[in-house]
Amino acid sequence: MKTQELKYVTRRRAAVLLGLSEQELNRISTESGFGHREVSGQDEETYFTYEELRQICMLAVNHVN
Repeated sequence: MKTQELKYVTRRRAAVLLGLSEQELNRISTESGFGHREVSGQDEETYFTYEELRQICMLAVNHVN
């Protein structure tokens, strides 16, 4: 059995893991500066590390409280 350790998570996966919409994640990402945007031709994707996801989660929790 092959195991693959992911170091980065796409915007869609990050939104699912955090229970946020992609739009809300984009807003938080833009405001906080978290995430790494990569452009390939006309395609653009934002990637997050697990540490960035943890910090975004903390921001979201503190914003609600």
